[in-house]
Amino acid sequence: MSAPVRTVDYKLSTSEAARTLLRDEIGSLVVENDGIEGIVTKSDLVKAIAAERTVDGETVGQLMTETVLTVGPEESIEIACERMRANGIKKLPVVEDGQPIGIVTTTDITHSLVPNLNDVISSFQ
Repeated sequence: MSAPVRTVDYKLSTSEAARTLLRDEIGSLVVENDGIEGIVTKSDLVKAIAAERTVDGETVGQLMTETVLTVGPEESIEIACERMRANGIKKLPVVEDGQPIGIVTTTDITHSLVPNLNDVISSFQ
């Protein structure tokens, strides 16, 4: 898991969300408003723009995916992987007592399964 998870208010503008994603070199933002309300990803922004949707002036609350699957910190990596696979998602917030404490991504899982991944990749170059 990557921690801490980056959270934003649902009223944040989509342009500010895009700047945050690029600046912090992350792929998603958990959207909060009295708990987890949704998640917005780089892919959400790209899909909206590709569909010629005008995102200027919109908030992340208008763009986010509202149904957010989560995992608890005590759950196994196998459960997290299966939840992600079964639902076709790449990011899974880790929640404890209703609050996001981290996020598991496909990159996190890859690095967990192949701890020396960067060395393996370098050996092919």
